[in-house]
Amino acid sequence: MPPDGPVEGSPASRGPDADPQAVARAICLRLLTMAPRTRAQLAEALRKREVPQEAADAVLERFSEVGLIDDEAFAAVWVSSRHAGRGLARKALASELRHRGVDEDIVKEAVEQLDPEQEAETARRLVERKLSSTRGLDSTVRTRRLAGMLARKGYGPGLAFRVIREALESEEAENSVPSDDFDYPDD
Repeated sequence: MPPDGPVEGSPASRGPDADPQAVARAICLRLLTMAPRTRAQLAEALRKREVPQEAADAVLERFSEVGLIDDEAFAAVWVSSRHAGRGLARKALASELRHRGVDEDIVKEAVEQLDPEQEAETARRLVERKLSSTRGLDSTVRTRRLAGMLARKGYGPGLAFRVIREALESEEAENSVPSDDFDYPDD
């Protein structure tokens, strides 16, 4: 992985004579080419590289104006991709966004895009995937493991235990129904 500092030959590598705004632009553009970043993440990167605050603010403001930095879009995409890819619930997604410096109002708006039924359906899929690996264990142990998995992904206990109970009851019903696949001898 390339270093986060100035790239050799770039304006940022020219030392004290380099224009602070050019240095800030070079750092921000380099970081943004690797992955989307929030304004707070870029501000922190500039602070660590000792870019003067005025230059950092000017560059961050300009990047926001032209759409290179858009915390609302970042949060919306983050919520959508992390929920679909990792199965994370609102609570975990909000925590991740806050950790990346996204404003609380933007966090709330982004996680509200998740429909509660969509979140419940994702929890059901997660439990269904994990359920087979717990077969043969005591139902209390199974419940605890499944609840722990959902809790680590940000699901609240009410939803978690409801989804787990439904899955265990469904599995039990499937196992107790006699199969019609048997061929009975003709008498």
